[in-house]
Amino acid sequence: MVKDTLGIKNRHPHFILASASPRRTNLLTQIGVVHEVIPAEVDEISNVPAEPGAHVKVLAERKALWVASRRQEALVLGADTVVYQENEILGKPSNFDDACRMVERLAGNEHQVFTGIALAGPASREVESSFEVTRVRFRPLYKKHIKLYVSTGEPFDKAGAYGIQGFGATLVESVEGCYFNVMGLPLTRLLRMLAARGYDYPFGPLVQSSKK
Repeated sequence: MVKDTLGIKNRHPHFILASASPRRTNLLTQIGVVHEVIPAEVDEISNVPAEPGAHVKVLAERKALWVASRRQEALVLGADTVVYQENEILGKPSNFDDACRMVERLAGNEHQVFTGIALAGPASREVESSFEVTRVRFRPLYKKHIKLYVSTGEPFDKAGAYGIQGFGATLVESVEGCYFNVMGLPLTRLLRMLAARGYDYPFGPLVQSSKK
């Protein structure tokens, strides 16, 4: 179904991604959203809810607001991703053995990936946030395969110790929900939030560029 976009503003403030994640910046670039990267420096431990949806929303908001307070002219996107299994949040592994334990725990089982996204600015516009959930099932894995995967170095900057867009694709049996959410940025949810805020990303900038 094609929806009427009349009434959506065609103005695009400077866009900042408050994250150092190369996956997120690649996804924004892929859909034509020109942006600057300014990683937020926030406390990701204190006063964070244990419930995964609230957890990722709070951290996404903190990141967006930290950058927005320093760049009043910009529209800022904050994001946070966690892997959740058996009532426990799995963050980034601390070392090789920790990564192996995480992947072994996920092998042959289902887990959930939660990503919170928040938009702040420009100027004094209030922060708005939401989160996406995707179910992922890993195929059964032998320990030697787990060690081989971890030895690629891919897991160490990723929640749950894997990246679905890389060698980690070989671990995954099925995905239920938004694939891009597992990469760290639920694109459809983001575009809906941008549209609700009055911005016609991504096609507005692409059309404008083509006319130059």
